[in-house]
Amino acid sequence: MTNAQPREEIRLQPLKDALSERYLAYALSTIVSRSLPDVRDGLKPVHRRLLYAMRLLKLDPATGFKKCARVVGDVIGKYHPHGDVAVYDALVRLAQDFAVRYPLIEGQGNFGNIDGDSAAAMRYTEARLTEVAIALMDGLDEDAVDFRSTYDGEEQEPIVMPAAFPNLLANGATGIAVGMATNIPPHNAGELCDALLHVIKDPACADDALLAYVKGPDFPTGGILAESAEAVREAYATGRGSFRLRARWTVERMSHGLFQVVVTEIPYQVQKSKLIEKIADLLNAKKLPLLSDVRDESAEDVRIVLEPRNRTVDPDLLMEHLFRQTDLEIRFGLNMNVLGGDGIPRVMSLKQVLRAFLDHRHEVLIRRSRHRLGKIEHRLEVLGGYLIAYLNLDEVIRIIREEDEPKLALMAAFGLTDVQAEAILNMRLRSLRRLEEMELRTEHDTLAAEKADLVDLLGDETRRWHVIAVQVKESKKKFGQHTALGRRRTDIADAPSGVVVPLEAVIEKEPITILLSEKGWIRAVKGHTDDLEDAKFKDGDQLKLTVKTFTTDKILVLGTNGRFYTLTGERVPRGRGFGEPLRLMIDLPVDAEVAHFLVHAPGRQLLLATSAGRGFRVSEDDVVAQTKAGKQVMTLGDEGEAAAFCLPVDGDTVAIIGQNRKLLVFALEEVPVMAKGRGVILQKYKDGGVSDIKVFAGEGGLSYRRGEQVRTETDLTPWRAARGTQGKLPPTGFPRSNRFDG
Repeated sequence: MTNAQPREEIRLQPLKDALSERYLAYALSTIVSRSLPDVRDGLKPVHRRLLYAMRLLKLDPATGFKKCARVVGDVIGKYHPHGDVAVYDALVRLAQDFAVRYPLIEGQGNFGNIDGDSAAAMRYTEARLTEVAIALMDGLDEDAVDFRSTYDGEEQEPIVMPAAFPNLLANGATGIAVGMATNIPPHNAGELCDALLHVIKDPACADDALLAYVKGPDFPTGGILAESAEAVREAYATGRGSFRLRARWTVERMSHGLFQVVVTEIPYQVQKSKLIEKIADLLNAKKLPLLSDVRDESAEDVRIVLEPRNRTVDPDLLMEHLFRQTDLEIRFGLNMNVLGGDGIPRVMSLKQVLRAFLDHRHEVLIRRSRHRLGKIEHRLEVLGGYLIAYLNLDEVIRIIREEDEPKLALMAAFGLTDVQAEAILNMRLRSLRRLEEMELRTEHDTLAAEKADLVDLLGDETRRWHVIAVQVKESKKKFGQHTALGRRRTDIADAPSGVVVPLEAVIEKEPITILLSEKGWIRAVKGHTDDLEDAKFKDGDQLKLTVKTFTTDKILVLGTNGRFYTLTGERVPRGRGFGEPLRLMIDLPVDAEVAHFLVHAPGRQLLLATSAGRGFRVSEDDVVAQTKAGKQVMTLGDEGEAAAFCLPVDGDTVAIIGQNRKLLVFALEEVPVMAKGRGVILQKYKDGGVSDIKVFAGEGGLSYRRGEQVRTETDLTPWRAARGTQGKLPPTGFPRSNRFDG
């Protein structure tokens, strides 16, 4: 007889449905059970399990430390079935005073530093809870929150902490889930308590009213919050935004008029070692002309010394330049995407987060009060039985000695409940003293008064909110601004004026001549020169364009793809070599070439035209690009059309000649001013396109070069017509090249 093989369950299901079902389950698990914090206690599951495991290990602030390996072992063995490295990393972060505003764990040993060095292995470090963590878990033994079974069903763990401390905003949170993320900066607990008290006092208050208490984030590493009041208001009202955070610095004066700038606080989550390395790299690349040297003199505190180039350097200008090029200034994003009390993720405003915290505290108060009331009622029931026993002591003793079922006999004789009879039977003989009876009556009266008070509390919502306000005030007293831990570390300052640091102030102004070859190699030679006979190019290459400028100028490059790119003169390589490919400096596509480049003149207008004869005017300030990718300004139409002309507007008249050798002259005002687009038809063609365009002053006539001679046509009446017409043959003697410059 053969063993029957188990029949496999085979379900026919479309692959699309199977994938979406399983991916959705994974996404929900990531969002709810890993990445997003709960709005009530501000903790993710791994943090909550860490604190709970340490509580069971009795690692209170007043007790000794225990090895982190012991804690991590308990967490992954009982509550969190993940890797020990991930759990230990979470523990370490909760203990780092430069990473967490109000540490939940006190560490002993090497827990890393602000330079980015990692903590020692968990077998070397020790930990215990802080007072903040104890406040978060206050009431766990009083049925304040629900518990659930752990992953193996052998233990119980809290779904959320009672949270007598506003941890979500006080310590902030960062997490990336599937399709969503959260990023909440830390805040000052004392300010949050003030805001909570205001919400209790005026539940219908506007979001703006809370800004009188919550000034902005308060980072553990200090720094200066330099953001406009309007941006802060918008961020807290919507739950999304960002804050500009700058390093704190001072000027130290030395002898002979010399000085040095000392950075004493750096932005949050910036690694000091990498920051100094970045400044040193920029210094070596000669991109910090106002700075001479950078030194790290930090010990326990941060001390980064910046030496200026000379004593005439303006410290404010030096720091503004560093702020723009290094992580001495960062933008910290705000995205208050959290799990609500119902387990659903949503983006909340500042008021909604505070309201959710208060609603949780209200629920905790009700549950703890009911739990205490149940304990009191049970104790009063027992005390009532004790008092009956004292009044009938001889009979109670007789029943216990003589009856086979003393419990039932006691209940029948004196009308006792099961609980009272059981308590009498378990009572010790030494409790039969007269003094004990008096103490029991006193305890009974005290508990009866407390019961009445709790019943009144549970029936009076106004009084409950008053109790919560008292609890909030106690939290402020423990962790508020007047304490060493709670004093504000990040100062609030006005937003920067937005004035761009002029390149002339940070780059030495030198005359240069830029050369661009036909194959796209660019370089600069010193001085303004027309003598380029000695300029060398690669085999088969030759000079294409040249421009005289200064190292402080911006260079506008127009590609045949209609995009403008921006370079600075000081970035163009110099030397006797062939230079560098321009495509390494800008993201010019392989199928595009350089149509034109010129020195940027702020406020000027440009006339742009394509090879097909379409064009428009544009403000030169609107074509300056901020990135290597450039800025799309001209929209190209038919296949083969390319951006071809870029002329500074210096005159009131446009002359255009086509490949069909037809010349057209029309007023410049007929060409519209646009920010970007395809433009209008400048000259109409049956075949071919544009040969050349010129902008000039109509009163002086149209000049063109023929050989070494310059001719001027003063009477342009035969060629004047409306824009978009065909034009007529040029005057006799016009160059056969169809170009105005010969």
